[in-house]
Amino acid sequence: MGLHMLLLQAHFFLAMLLIFVTKSVSIKTNFPTAKPNCTDHCGDVSIPFPFGTREGCYLSETFLVTCNHTHYNPPKPFWSDSNLEMANISLEGQLTMFTFIAKACYDRNGKIEQYNDPYIYFEGLTVNNTANKFTVVGCDTYAYVSGSRNNHSDYETGCDSTCARKDDLEDRSCSGVGCCQVSIPKGVWKAEWWLESFSNFTQSYDNHTTIWDFDKCSYAFLAEESAFTFSPNSLSSLKNVETLPMVVDWAIDGGTCEESQKNMSSYACKSTNSCCKGTDYGYRCHCSEGYEGNPYLIDGCKDIDECKIPRLNNCAYRCVNTMGSFECVCPKGYNGDGKKDRQGCFRGQSLVFRLVAGISLGITVLVLVVCWLLSILNRRKLNTMRQKFFLQNGGLLLQEKLTQRQQSPIMAKIFTSAELKKATNDFHDSRIVGQGGYGTVYKGLLADNRPVAIKKSKEVDPHQVEQFINEVIVLSQISHKNVVKLLGCCLETQAPLLVYEFIENGSLFEHIHDKTKARSLSWDIRLRVATEIAGVLAYLHSIASPPIIHRDIKSTNILLDTSFTAKVSDFGASRLVPLDQTQLSTMVQGTFGYLDPEYMQTNQLTQKSDVYSFGVVLVELLTGKKALSYDRPVEERSLANYFLLALERSCLFQVLDDNLKCEGKSEELTSVAMLAKLCLHVKGEDRPSMNEVAKELECLRLAGKHSWNQTEPNEEESESLLSGKMKAFAIANSDGSSSTAIGYDSIRDHIILPLGGGR
Repeated sequence: MGLHMLLLQAHFFLAMLLIFVTKSVSIKTNFPTAKPNCTDHCGDVSIPFPFGTREGCYLSETFLVTCNHTHYNPPKPFWSDSNLEMANISLEGQLTMFTFIAKACYDRNGKIEQYNDPYIYFEGLTVNNTANKFTVVGCDTYAYVSGSRNNHSDYETGCDSTCARKDDLEDRSCSGVGCCQVSIPKGVWKAEWWLESFSNFTQSYDNHTTIWDFDKCSYAFLAEESAFTFSPNSLSSLKNVETLPMVVDWAIDGGTCEESQKNMSSYACKSTNSCCKGTDYGYRCHCSEGYEGNPYLIDGCKDIDECKIPRLNNCAYRCVNTMGSFECVCPKGYNGDGKKDRQGCFRGQSLVFRLVAGISLGITVLVLVVCWLLSILNRRKLNTMRQKFFLQNGGLLLQEKLTQRQQSPIMAKIFTSAELKKATNDFHDSRIVGQGGYGTVYKGLLADNRPVAIKKSKEVDPHQVEQFINEVIVLSQISHKNVVKLLGCCLETQAPLLVYEFIENGSLFEHIHDKTKARSLSWDIRLRVATEIAGVLAYLHSIASPPIIHRDIKSTNILLDTSFTAKVSDFGASRLVPLDQTQLSTMVQGTFGYLDPEYMQTNQLTQKSDVYSFGVVLVELLTGKKALSYDRPVEERSLANYFLLALERSCLFQVLDDNLKCEGKSEELTSVAMLAKLCLHVKGEDRPSMNEVAKELECLRLAGKHSWNQTEPNEEESESLLSGKMKAFAIANSDGSSSTAIGYDSIRDHIILPLGGGR
């Protein structure tokens, strides 16, 4: 009884499906689907061209439909001359046909009572790989399906289905307990699932002898997934079911669309308003948008009258059909697009409204024009200001100097303010890498992706413009690997902007006085850094033309790149020395702790002033201590005094940096200490020149010769240095050093604060 009801339900569902398909086709197809004088139906199934029931009515043998009137009433269609019944043919490229179920049923002793071995062999058709599944049903079953694909490759797949009790089975579950399913590959045109064949078969492990009471048969079928829903009753109900629907894809076999269109006589898309769509194994024809019908027939695609079908148009008032489309029209006196989901139709505006709208539009245009004119005036004002600053800061003089030196391979570049604003994101605070008495330093990125340091300086003294320009020219031409290169300047702002190469690794001060960084600063690196600094100062004093006195040598003005190569920076306090002079009279300027005491007392700036400052840097490298510290006793606050007292008391190794004591370089350390002592002589004439210091340090590095060890300063000078009082005003800085702020600089007025960070 249960089986009978199941079959009735299945047939009812199929009948309703066929009626629905037929009705949907009849509603939509008020146009011929078959060729003239050809049958367009077989029973309740529509037969559209390229399919047909006799020669001259189909496109090729692949599309032959055999309408069997002899054994069925109403007649039933079968594909070609096969026994595969067709249930539906769609012009979208699919058809539904019934395929047979493979089954093997056993008696209690395990002998086969019933079996069949179905197969399919399509010519020009392929099994749809998304709608169909290979399904195996049974509690003692394994099955395989194999065959061929359009790409001429073979395939094989399958699954096992087992269970020990009927209670183990679950409705709608095909996960291997009583039922299993697998997908099939794309492009299958031949498939077999047989009994007693390794390549394609349905078989049993124990011939159902252990489960015969509730499961006597094994089943396997390749069918539409939605046509079968597993339940425990499927073990018995499938015994009397012979076929299940399968979805098959069809296409015109003739190459790609482009290839087929070259031969219009064989090209299948005959209708004017049709288009071609390629598939993996041919092409299909479709009616263009706004048309329906059969694209395989001449004039088979007909215009859809969207106005007669409410769901196809969204007109709010009146619909006018056009070929392939439609238009929505509003009544007279109304405006809008006439569509329900958009503007719709609305009354036209009155004359007053139009006047108001026109006046509003005119005012808007007037405001825009005024804003445009104001922006032009503002740009002109800015250009005038830039030109004023350019002239005020010596721009014409710099251009003249550059023109005179145009043959020089190394020249300063005059940057525009727009270039540097873009490079620094309009001088955003996040780009600041240092601040001090000379100005603020920003990190920038030029248009060529070069990182640069841009110093926004104080205003230039208008009385010192020529000297400022000369110094910019000279400093920009310093070509030394241990000098931070001055690339150029911008004079279009109130405060001149100086552009330097950017050094990534911070200052020597940071590496000496940061405990973590100091550990990686070995003695060899410190000695090399000292040698490089001495070398570049010797270059500035002796080789540069004119000679240059830096005047502010300190550890914060010595930058290190990633390979710990020293780069001397910040020439803001530097002075050019005329070739016929050895000293200059200037107001005292520099950083307290590094200042030459003789310079402080006499105001006479000489190259030996840089030697003294370098000596303090040497002591910093040796001791790891700051040039000025209020944590030490009053007489030892100056690192120079502190160091000389230690030497006087023979306590050198007690004041050395702990990181250096364990390196076993006591001779070198002692030699450099003695060299530092010489550099710290109170009298400049008793100090070595930077050229001599550089040579000695190079010898220490390469040959281990310590000529300076034999030389001792006289007691009186040492006493003078230790007891001497320096007359300067100290300004404490955030990095622990201090600055003096006395007098006037040749480039700009400023309060001296060291600049931190890389530049």
